[in-house]
Amino acid sequence: MNSFFDTIRNMGFRRGPQRIIGGISGGLAQNLGLNVWLVRVLVLLSFLLPVLGLGAYAIVWALTPWHDGSIPLERALGGSSRP
Repeated sequence: MNSFFDTIRNMGFRRGPQRIIGGISGGLAQNLGLNVWLVRVLVLLSFLLPVLGLGAYAIVWALTPWHDGSIPLERALGGSSRP
C-alpha cells in the first residue's frame, strides 16, 4: 500500500497554497496555470452533476498530498504521515 501512496506523492500534484477549504482548486489552478477563482467556479459548477462532482472532489481530497507530503487517506488508514 505504501507504493500506492508514494506513486501519488511522486506525481507532483499538491494542494494549492491559495486554499479556502481543501486546497484542491488552488492546486489545480497552480498546476494548470489558471486563475484560482476560475477553477473554483468550475469546481462548484461540477457539484451540480449528480454524484460525479462531489464524489470526485471527495476522492481527490482524500488522495491529494499536503505540502509536507502527508495524504489524508494514508493517515486515516494508520499509515505514515511523512513521505
